[in-house]
Amino acid sequence: MSAALGISRPSVWRHAGWVLRGNPVTALALGGVLLLVAVALLAPWLAPYDPIATDVDIALMPPSATHWFGTDQLGRDILSRLLFGARLDLAIAVSAVILSFAIGAVIGSFCGYLGGRLDRVVGRFVDVLMAFPLFVLAMALVAALGNRVENVIYATALINLPFYIRFARTEVAVRRNAGWVEAARASGNGGARIVLCFLLPNILPNIAVQISLNLGWAILNAAGLSFLGLGITAPTPEWGIMVAEGARFITAGQWWLVAFPGLALMLTVLCFNLLGDGLRDILDPRMRT
Repeated sequence: MSAALGISRPSVWRHAGWVLRGNPVTALALGGVLLLVAVALLAPWLAPYDPIATDVDIALMPPSATHWFGTDQLGRDILSRLLFGARLDLAIAVSAVILSFAIGAVIGSFCGYLGGRLDRVVGRFVDVLMAFPLFVLAMALVAALGNRVENVIYATALINLPFYIRFARTEVAVRRNAGWVEAARASGNGGARIVLCFLLPNILPNIAVQISLNLGWAILNAAGLSFLGLGITAPTPEWGIMVAEGARFITAGQWWLVAFPGLALMLTVLCFNLLGDGLRDILDPRMRT
């Protein structure tokens, strides 16, 4: 497949190192994403307190040496809840993006390769889906199916589905008459094998950019649903819930209840978006000299 892409694996890694050295913002974004993954995996060992244990005697305590990020209205440690919230939000985002990518990329690839009625039917479905405000559609789905983690994942995957269908369709339609595809066809490979074994792997580097961007949007979508009371429910530690619960105390001066989960959301989405820009530079052959 590297031959089909016209690049070798070592050249990609050398170019990636060159991009990261020349673009400290991308390197910083990559470090932020890796840090988020490490925090999510190690949350049970990193959290200093039980994230759902309450102690009203220390409720609304400001940041201190004992509780670095302070405590909430029930005396729960905010740092511990942030660490476990990262685990839940990242798990939802990764699951939703993998699901939407697996379904959307395959459907879009077949549409781009076969064209005809399948392409028209799927195209109309995507147009209808994108005619609705996507976040409102996610709200409606979760409200109808119930406030469970799996339903948040399904809703988030559905609203990301059109991006992968359209992207894969366009990329495959450009390549379906390429010489190496004609060679695969002349060698006796069927349409399904050509799509799944040749065309789809060939467009994966380009889709990787979309995956990085969608991960940030998926985390923001999950937090937004929880903020509105339609996603994960309390007392589960989740960033959107933390912002919603802390919003009532801003006017009373308890700024840390919203500031830290809000900052975590902002930095996470920013890191994924900046990483997507960096991946575009790394994977674009025109940037490789």
